Amino acid sequence: MGLLPGDQMALGIGEIYRKYKIMPSLQEHMLRVAAVASLICDNFTEPLLKEEIITACLLHDMGNIIKFKLDAFPEFLEPEGLDYWQKVKNEYIKKYGENEHKATTMILKELGVSERVIFIVDQINFVLYCRLCDSPDLSSKIVVYADGRVDPHGVVSFEERMNEGKNRYKNHKSTFGAVTEKERQRLVAYGLEIEKQVFAKCKIKPEDINDTAIAPIILSLKNFVIK
Repeated sequence: MGLLPGDQMALGIGEIYRKYKIMPSLQEHMLRVAAVASLICDNFTEPLLKEEIITACLLHDMGNIIKFKLDAFPEFLEPEGLDYWQKVKNEYIKKYGENEHKATTMILKELGVSERVIFIVDQINFVLYCRLCDSPDLSSKIVVYADGRVDPHGVVSFEERMNEGKNRYKNHKSTFGAVTEKERQRLVAYGLEIEKQVFAKCKIKPEDINDTAIAPIILSLKNFVIK
């Protein structure tokens, strides 16, 4: 896994996912998040750097197998099976350590993406919603919001995604599981404010974003090239 130093090049996202043995379910998640962001970008009323937004979305969870409880969704393990994905997870931990966020950053650096893309990916953190809400950084807000609209099975409302994350990671050291219920509710409120900020500059509404709307976008994103 990974490129040799000095070996950065433009790669198709499918090739990257194969190189890093990304689980199909995780590929679908990142493609869905990128499609949600793409739909927002295409309907935004202010100029955006769409390529950096899509790049960040397509790569934002590259190291996430490290934190996966692999038996939580048995259907996601097929056809390779649990033993195969456990081996991949072990390879990731051996190479990148036990922190999935740090692993993702290391992979992005291997791929030679810009520091700006790495910065945007770093903003995808539940506990940073408060700071992001007050930020003028529209690209980061769109990426973070898009990730907050996709659960393991598809597009949902922001509040549904927050509840799903709470339930899935309640016994995990992740940000969802590391805050009190009062703090979680406060951060969700900031996330809803980010939603309002994004759609105040958008020609569509949150409810216009669904699995049907993003399906053709996902097909086109499978040919996206990371530069």
